[in-house]
Amino acid sequence: MNWIQVLLIAAVIALLVYLLRSRTNAKAKAWVKVGYVLFVVLAVYAILRPDDTTVLANFLGVRRGADLITYALIIAFVFTTLSTYLRFKELELKYARLARAVALEGARTPER
Repeated sequence: MNWIQVLLIAAVIALLVYLLRSRTNAKAKAWVKVGYVLFVVLAVYAILRPDDTTVLANFLGVRRGADLITYALIIAFVFTTLSTYLRFKELELKYARLARAVALEGARTPER
């Protein structure tokens, strides 16, 4: 095992620990944590056996394993960006409704 492989595996595991600790609230979905663990397992496998990613890439019609990983990361980035955008839009709508409710609750009729 090369030192770069050890470094990459340590980084991936540290990322997993950070992500799992940051999502310890009750609303964290189990499938998100399963996804993190699956990501770590696949990342460690790809780090230890990089030639297998090329075999999988060739099976899927891609020339190199690095290209396949790049395509997968682009898809993951777009998904994450879109998901974050939609979540922020939902929060913005909730805040606007809350602000309206607070404004209406404290509203008084004008005196003449």
